[in-house]
This record gives sequence, structure tokens and C-alpha cells, in this order.
Amino acid sequence: MTMDVQTVLEFAALTRALSLVLQAVLNAAIPDHEADAFRPPRAEEPLYLDPAVEWLLGGLSHWDAEHFLFIAERGYLYEHNFAFFPLFPIVLRGLAETLLWPLSGCLSVRGRLLVAVALGNGVLFLLSVVALHALSRVVLQDRRLALLSSLLYCVTPANVFMTAGYSESLFAALTFGGLYLLEKGFTFRACLALSIATAARSNGLVNIGFLLYLPSLHAISQIRVYRVSVKGHSKVLCYLWVITSLLFTSLLGTAIIALPFCAFQYYGYRTFCTPSVSLESIPPPLLSLAELKSYRVPDENSPPPLWCMRPLPLLYSHIQDVYWDVGFLRYFELRQIPNFLLALPMATLGVMAAYAYFHANPELCLRLGLWETDSSKRLDKPSPGFFSPRVFVYVVHSTVLLVFGTLCMHVQVLTRFMASSSPVPFWISAHLLLLNEPLLHRRKTSVPSVQLQKDSRNGCKHGAPNPITALLPHFTSSSPTTQSILGYFLSYWVMGLALHCNFLPWT
Repeated sequence: MTMDVQTVLEFAALTRALSLVLQAVLNAAIPDHEADAFRPPRAEEPLYLDPAVEWLLGGLSHWDAEHFLFIAERGYLYEHNFAFFPLFPIVLRGLAETLLWPLSGCLSVRGRLLVAVALGNGVLFLLSVVALHALSRVVLQDRRLALLSSLLYCVTPANVFMTAGYSESLFAALTFGGLYLLEKGFTFRACLALSIATAARSNGLVNIGFLLYLPSLHAISQIRVYRVSVKGHSKVLCYLWVITSLLFTSLLGTAIIALPFCAFQYYGYRTFCTPSVSLESIPPPLLSLAELKSYRVPDENSPPPLWCMRPLPLLYSHIQDVYWDVGFLRYFELRQIPNFLLALPMATLGVMAAYAYFHANPELCLRLGLWETDSSKRLDKPSPGFFSPRVFVYVVHSTVLLVFGTLCMHVQVLTRFMASSSPVPFWISAHLLLLNEPLLHRRKTSVPSVQLQKDSRNGCKHGAPNPITALLPHFTSSSPTTQSILGYFLSYWVMGLALHCNFLPWT
């Protein structure tokens, strides 16, 4: 284990522990808001340790986390439950029935699921930190930028969703890990990782773009080599082989990544369009809740819902449309201005990343980074840092997420949507810190020299210096850029725990 990885892991473990402690304190200190949220009746009577677990970890079960816990405990019963993909509930139930099974005598299933959320998301977040650091080292080719990006991720503005019963930590670990494998040339393993990520969140489908782009870049590099080294008819055969391999890889990889989404939609179709259960088989308390809240449940004696008659009967699209009112420009209302303001910092980072990258590499952006001109640098030997040609596809991916999230989603989820799917918000933040913070002594060269001011009392002998903890004591005297970025990350890190864990609106 390198010193940088050890430093990142230590800081990540510290922030995870602080998150759990702080959410318990804030949940106890602040009265819960009476929100119109999904609150199903409990399946079991509380056991001996359930009140203590509920007091310590109850804040992790609020808002959408209740859906994941319900699915892990009861399965997919209500129609709107299908908005939440199955991988995370499977992980929670697996932990509850295996590792935490010895506690079944004193903890109900729900109690063990809450413990599974705390343990599972803690481990998954550590894995996502390691994956992000590895990906950053490969793409950025800049050790200090990769370290600072990973440390900023440890205090992500989406912190509460990485801690609570949401699938963000799981999705981030699989996405960053899959992209790292793809960058290293392990295409099949990368497809498997990204495919599993799609079983966690629907936006895993967007990762297909990486599978189409990065192998295409490699294929162009191979053709460039063959153009010089091979002559005659063999050159044509080599070209055909490269193109055939690219098409096969792209088609097979796309199918692998999309398979979990398609399989889950088919399961939803079979559940509601050709049901095999009747209302008598549903527990009365859950059926009463369905009648009270107008939740649709599968019933073989009732006509199928209208969405089943569509040419492409996608349950996920139906739920987003009917239950959450998600659609193009639907959220653009005056009363939603506070939510737009909540998402503004993350949106600003996304816009700054796209603008700065295009301003630094206009020619590369116009040719989509796929081929070089005589005046451009070779793509197989990119310059390190945020403006490297290898970063292009990640900036495009981030920009697509930003535009889609702003125009077609509930805009306040943009923070966790981008923070768990793209490394760009952390790369641009680290880049701006290293460029504008005098305490980091960033030289304007391709390979920076960063000399951090070490505190002799807290000097770390086991890992690399931590720039975040080095900057915090000097926060008031640091640059406006540092105050803005760290202020945003740390304030959202804390406020998310205070608001979300008490049923108050958040991102």
C-alpha cells in the first residue's frame, strides 16, 4: 500500500466514523419533521437491541432509504418501489442474513438492516475512495492532483447519501472501479463492473459511452501504428481486424452493461402486467397502506395498468413520470428556486470544468480527442494534469450528466447524482486549489511540486501529508478559491447530516 493510498484510507475512515457519530447526535438533538414520506408499517415487534439501534442509526433510514430497507425486508411490493434498483437491497439483506445473523436473537430484520447500512456503506465508501484514487492516478498522471481529489471526495457534498441507506457508495465504487479497469485495458472485467453498477442505479447506462469511446481511442492508435509499420495487403487486413474487434467489443460490452436494466424492467413487467398473486396474499397492514396512499400492487384479478399497453412498456419511465413528475423542464417553476440554489455549487463546478477544459484544448475538443494534428501532442503520451487529453471523455460525461440533471430531473439531486457518478467535480476542485492556493505552492508546470506546511505536532510518519487537514487551520488566511471550495464541501457535508436525518428537505 502506497503512502498516498494509506493517507486517503485513513482520512476516509475518519470521515465515515464522524458521519455516523454526527448523524446520531443531530438526529437526537433536532426533532424530526413530519414529512410526507414513505413510511411502511413494521413487519416485526422490536427486539431487545432494536431501540438502541434505531436511536443510533435511525437517521440513516429516512427519505428514499426507507424504500431500500423495505425492499430488502419485503421485496418489491408496490409499483413505485421499482424506481429503486435491486443490487443495494440484495447487499443489505445478504449482510443481515450472513454476517449479522448471530444478532438475530436480539435484533429484528430491520435492526440488522440498519446495522448493515452503516457497515456496508462504510466499506463501500472506502472501496470507492481507493477506486477513485487509482482512476485519478491513471488518467491525470499527477500524483498530487490525484491525492487531493481523493481527499476532497472523502468530504464530498453528497456525504449523507454515501452514509445513509442509499446506493450512492455502491454505485461510485463500481463505476470508478470499472472505469479504472477500462483505462488499464481490462475491457471484459470493466464491462462486468459497469454492468453490476447498472444493477445499482439506472444512470449506469450512461457508462456505455466510456465503453464506446476508450476502445475507439485505442483502435485509432493501433491503426496509426499499422499505417507506419505494415505495408501492402496486410495493412488492409490489420485495419479490418481492428475495426471488427472494436465493433464486437462495443456491441458485446453494451449488451453486458445494459442487461441488468433490461432484466429488471422485464421483472417489473411480469410483476404488474402478468401478475400471479392476489390481494389476499398481501399482508393486511401493507394492503391498507396501499389503499390509503393509492399505491399500486400486483393483482391477478385486476386489469393491467395502462403502461403495459405501450409499445415499449418501461416501468421505470412510468414511475418517474407519474410518481415523481420527472420530465423535460417540468421542474422549472418559481417555487423550485431554493432547490436550484442548492444545486448551484455543483452545477458551477461542472460548468467551470467544461469551460476550462475547452478553453485549454479547443482543437482537441473539436476533434473529440480521437485523432491528432501535426501541432498536437500524441494521445498515447498525454501531458499530466486536469487538461490532459485523457480527461476529455470524463468532462463530456460530466457535462451530459449536468445538462440532463438540470433539465430533466429534480434539480436538487444534482449534487449526489454527479458526486457518485463522475470524478470531474473532484478533479476540477483539486485543480483549482493547487492552482490558486499559496499554501500548496503550486508551480505552473506539468508536474507540480507541492510543499505542504507540516504541523510538527501532528506530522504523519505512516502516510503522505494530508493537504485538507493542512489547510483547515489556515482557512481564514487562505485564498478565496480555497475558502469557496472547502466551505462548500464541508458545509454540505455537515448540513446534509443535520437536515436529511431529520426528514428535512436536502439534495
